[in-house]
Amino acid sequence: MTWQDDALIHAQQQDPKESVGLLLNIKGKERYFPCRNLAITAHQCFILDPEDYVKADNTGDIIAIIHSHPTTPATASEADKLSCEQSGLPWHIVNPKTKQWGFYEPTGYKAPLIGRPWVWGVTDCWSLVRDWYKEDKNIELKDYERPVTPQEFLEKPLFEYYATGAGFIELKPDEKLQAGDVLLMSIMYPTLNHVAIFLGDMVLHHLADRLSCKEPYSEWLFKCTGKRYRYAS
Repeated sequence: MTWQDDALIHAQQQDPKESVGLLLNIKGKERYFPCRNLAITAHQCFILDPEDYVKADNTGDIIAIIHSHPTTPATASEADKLSCEQSGLPWHIVNPKTKQWGFYEPTGYKAPLIGRPWVWGVTDCWSLVRDWYKEDKNIELKDYERPVTPQEFLEKPLFEYYATGAGFIELKPDEKLQAGDVLLMSIMYPTLNHVAIFLGDMVLHHLADRLSCKEPYSEWLFKCTGKRYRYAS
């Protein structure tokens, strides 16, 4: 059996969830290493178990990531393309029902600022802030390691800590906002679980399960705003 056969069997076993595994080079031979998908919405996406990644890395050289699309064609989605860029590895995709395969490799792809889908840790609200600062100001903001699930973050968000670590200072109550300032908000939850960019009378942000957008800084968003920051270094 080939590694494709093993990966397809794993995908069929995991259906309707997405399967995920790694392609290893072990002493010159390619082998499929099945991994666990930790995503709560495993039927839509995958979060590769970090422990499995370490085990695979100790077993052989990781040369590709493999996952399944149980309900969609075996072509790279927007989230797949971005995650592939982050991984720096080629990606193989298989549909367990049609048995069709797809392939994608890093090409320098960047997601648009407006209209991108929300994917935890890939294209979420902090990802949008980082991408806007890179594109508009050529500033590379520090990223941070997310908890495994968004729910964990809701309980204990880290935006205040990471804003300071990324070079922002908190504005005083009497300081007026300027374009590019960052707003920490409480959206449908008591913690500061959301971040947006102030753009004059508009804000650029990415709410969970919605497309990223630019919209007026309304009274509701103003009331949701808990802290304001400005990039200083």
